[in-house]
Amino acid sequence: MTGMRLLAIGALLVGLATTSFPDASVDAPLAEKSGRDTIVVAGGCFWGVQAVFQHTKGVLSATSGYAGGTVKNPSYEHVSAGTTGHAESVQVVYDPSQISLGRLLKVFFSVAHDPTELNRQGPDEGPQYRSAIFYNGEEQHRIAAAYVSQLQQAKLFRRKIVTEITPLKGFYEAEGYHQDYATRHPNDPYIVINDAPKVAHLKQVFPSIYVGK
Repeated sequence: MTGMRLLAIGALLVGLATTSFPDASVDAPLAEKSGRDTIVVAGGCFWGVQAVFQHTKGVLSATSGYAGGTVKNPSYEHVSAGTTGHAESVQVVYDPSQISLGRLLKVFFSVAHDPTELNRQGPDEGPQYRSAIFYNGEEQHRIAAAYVSQLQQAKLFRRKIVTEITPLKGFYEAEGYHQDYATRHPNDPYIVINDAPKVAHLKQVFPSIYVGK
């Protein structure tokens, strides 16, 4: 795939205006010692979001699952019906001495999904494919809310950002066959069309934090 083709795909992925994507103006400093922090995000089908973060430096693990609803231990079929309140989500565990939450959110908004699509993402439709950040604690809330406001004011997107920012009430790990799906099924047409270009775009625009697998 040519460089120009990747740039075109990257722009289509997030509907960006032609301007550079900013770092978060409100962020936590890098920690002095290694540790483990967790953020849960939703941005459409979890296969692609998981793949993007699995290739991001400082991320210790990225797990596909469900969050945002009221049903405990939901199944994929139940969530897919769009009646549980859950969104397909990814639990990102990261080392705050290697990457900050603001940097992770920059990847989330610029590469992993289109935050202007309401209750859908690409070919997938329904509230289970909504854009959301499920935060743990007031600091995560403050950083996420400030970054969304910053992006809105910068008018980086042609449409309004519709990302929900809500407290995490629970995360339920998805079935085993969903985990590492993009890695295990690179030739799946859905992955080739929708998700592989995201990982390629991450490598192109953030080479310093891209990690090959």
